Amino acid sequence: MNEPLIQRHWAALVTPKVAPAIATSTVLILGRIWNANGAEHSTGNAALMVVLAAGAATAGAFAAAGRGGGDGVLAGTAFATSGTLALAGVAGYTDGLPLPILLWAVATAVVYGLAARYWRTDRRDTAAFERQTTIRREEHGHVERVEALRAGAQIEVARSGAAYAEQLATALITRAALPGFNPQALTEAGLPELPATDTPKEH
Repeated sequence: MNEPLIQRHWAALVTPKVAPAIATSTVLILGRIWNANGAEHSTGNAALMVVLAAGAATAGAFAAAGRGGGDGVLAGTAFATSGTLALAGVAGYTDGLPLPILLWAVATAVVYGLAARYWRTDRRDTAAFERQTTIRREEHGHVERVEALRAGAQIEVARSGAAYAEQLATALITRAALPGFNPQALTEAGLPELPATDTPKEH
């Protein structure tokens, strides 16, 4: 049975591709809004963002160096948080746009690099799953075809046996009804013995 094809909406296909740029652009915009509301050249705010970014980076390093190879998801999340805080801090502290835009471009490139690695892994996993599904479907289809052929052969054998039995019974009945039929003469000729039948004796 063919499975229905699922057509994904174009928005579902485009959203993962533009999400990194949207995320870094949102951080840049929020940083500039923060800059316009008193964060420009504010040492206290800058120090706070430095401490938060350093803490997130440290947490990511510990997560990456953990037992058993570390937790990649937790480490990636921590490093992403650290980069976000650093970008927001620079965008909020500086008075011009060149440095925040430069950091935004670098952050966007890094995020796309990490996302591309994830996308490749996801595509490989999806392709492997589809290949295994196709193989299993073909194997099941082959088994079903073999079973159908076997069942059809059994039906034909049973049908042939029934037809043969019916023909044999008809032949026996017809032969027994013939005049002058003598089962004893057939037995003496070396043919298999037939069941005894009541025949009328001639007087």
